[in-house]
Order: sequence, then C-alpha cells, then structure tokens
Amino acid sequence: MLTHSPPLPLIIDYVDEGHGVTTRDEEGMVLALQHRDRVYRVRLQIPVPNLQKVIVAVEGNFPLLEHLYIAPPAKQETALVLSNSFGAPLLRHLILINIAFPIGSPLLITAVGLVTLTLQEIHPSVYFGPNDLLQVLQLSGMHHLQTLGITFHSAVPSRDIRRELFYTPVKTHVILPDLRWFSFKGPTAYLEALLPRMATPLLEKLQIGFFNQLTFSIPHLLQFMTTTEHLRLTNAKVTFHKEDVFVKVYPREEAKMLALYLEVGCRHLDWQVSSAAQIFRALGPVFSAVVDLTLDYQEHSLSSEWHNEADCSQWREFLGSFSNVKTLRVHHGLVRELSRSLQPDDGELLLELVPELEVLEYSAEYNNDVDAFSAFVDERRSAGRPVSLVCR
Repeated sequence: MLTHSPPLPLIIDYVDEGHGVTTRDEEGMVLALQHRDRVYRVRLQIPVPNLQKVIVAVEGNFPLLEHLYIAPPAKQETALVLSNSFGAPLLRHLILINIAFPIGSPLLITAVGLVTLTLQEIHPSVYFGPNDLLQVLQLSGMHHLQTLGITFHSAVPSRDIRRELFYTPVKTHVILPDLRWFSFKGPTAYLEALLPRMATPLLEKLQIGFFNQLTFSIPHLLQFMTTTEHLRLTNAKVTFHKEDVFVKVYPREEAKMLALYLEVGCRHLDWQVSSAAQIFRALGPVFSAVVDLTLDYQEHSLSSEWHNEADCSQWREFLGSFSNVKTLRVHHGLVRELSRSLQPDDGELLLELVPELEVLEYSAEYNNDVDAFSAFVDERRSAGRPVSLVCR
C-alpha cells in the first residue's frame, strides 16, 4: 500500500496502552520507517520486545524527519541502542527515554535546528561526562534550543566524576541563547561541573533531581540561579512522599507553570527533612524570596514504618531558609511535628524562624491538633509579632 501511495509525509504514531502490539502493527511500523525520505514524525511508546524489532529500521538518513520520540512504557534495566548511522538534518524535537544514544553520534552535530533535546534514563553503558555533553552542544551550535533535558538511569558515584574532571577539566563554554527549560537528574558533582560553563540568559524553568546522597555541595547551582534574571520565585510547595521529597516553586501565586522543581530521591521523613534542609540552606538566597510556603504530606500510600519522626533541629534548619515567608500552610500529617519544633526552648523565643510570618493555616485531623499552634501564636503576639491562625 505504501509503495503505491502518493509521496505524502508519513507520521508513525503508536502508543501501547497495555493491549499489546500485534505482529501486523509491528511489521507496519518497520515498513513505514523504511520509507526514510517520507517520514516526518515518529512517536513510539511500545514494549521493549517490540522496540527491539522496530528500532533497527531507525537508521540511515531521514531528510524530512522533524520529531522523534522513542520510549518503552515503563523503566527498563537494559537499554536499546539507536544506530550510530541515524541522521535527520531537519530534526527539531528529539526525545529518547531509556534508549542508548552515543553522545558522539553525527546526528547531534548535524541537527543544528533542534528546539527540544531530551535524553532521559541514560543507561550506564552509554554514560558520557560533562566535557562530552558541553562539546557536543558547542559543536552543534544549538542556537534554537529551548528545552534541554538530561537524566541518568542510576547514580554515578561523585568520586568517579571528580576523578574524571581531575584528569580532563571542563574547558568548553556553551551559550544557549534561547533556552527556556533546563532539566537534569543525576549526581551533584556532574551538575556542578556543567553549570559554570553554561550561559542561559532566557531560562524560565529549572528542573533538578538528585539521587539519594549524604551531602549536597551545590555552590554553582546557587550562582547559576541567582544570576538567571528570568527565574523568579515567590510561592513554594514542599511535598514529602514515599519515595522522595520535592519542591515546586512558582513565580507568583496565580502562575500555572512552575519556575523551579527540586527533587531528592530518599525514603523516611527524617532523612527527607534533613536532605531538604541541606539544599534549602545551600540555596538560602534563592528561597529567601519565597513569601507563600505549603508543606504537604502524602501519607495515603505510605506504610506505618515509613514515618520516622524528624527532630526539632532538623525542622528548624529546614524553616531557617524561608526568612520572608508570610503565609505558611501545613498538612495535618505534619502538624504535630512542626508545632513541637516551633515551641520555645526553655522559655527562649524562636523569633528567627519565619520572622515575617503573618498567617499560619493548617488542617487538623484529630481534635487534639486543633490547638497545636496556640502556644506559638501566643508567644509571637506577646513579642509584638502577631500571627493569624487558621484551622480547617
């Protein structure tokens, strides 16, 4: 049928929704991909056994291809390999998830019109260092790039990255004049090597994810954020979840698109509070601009053993970075812990914590929690810093 059809552009769009891919559909995808001079757009989200058969057809030159999205529907422990001979000079959007893609492929050098470059779940078998990534971005001259996403499948030890950088220091400097969204998930050492060598004058959205680790040294991330003029933060929501803790920050109250997303993959509340406190302290000048703070606790899917209490010092360190918060909202699952942390020590007021606070809003699941913050509010009133208490 394709052989005798008019030479119109081909769109290959197949997303498996759990019903399975038939042999006929699989053969149809392979046949369509063989008409390289007509393929305009490809989106494949099918299981690995099917991808293994289809992806072999993604090779050679695709002169009309503008959009390529390939991903298994679920995270895989092994990666498929995209042919090194694959080329698409008109490619504008490249999104590969859990697909091994050689960073030195000619594709990234010739696709100078890329608007979106997203390589997610990069497998250790095709790991590339900060030097390699920056050199490719520089050589390709991606002046139209608006979205750049780099996420690794699993943690690479920071000591290995530091050893790599010791022998091959990063010297390449990249200017991405139109980049609006930068996403990264990996070790802090990798990110810290990238950021000093990247200029993104129009960046509006920054999305960062870290694997679980003991310490977070991120001075270059702070410098990057404070010198990015369009990255404005005022409203923050911190969520403590089963597998991670993450914060979403918006440029203003009514904004629908977030400006900053930070995530740390770790379990247990005490560890999550400690990790978040480290990051907030390291990025203190950034979070001091936040005026509206929400603390959310998604306990509905958690087992009882997950909830390890964080001690008062951890919570106080956590809150210490939000020096200009005026409105604080607290989920009922965190009310008891937070109220204890805001109690005076031996009669000494903790006025340095959220010193500008004007409204404290919380939900009470139990009757005993209704007056949880009364002592804190009374002490603030006595000190001439009244706080309005709202219990829902």
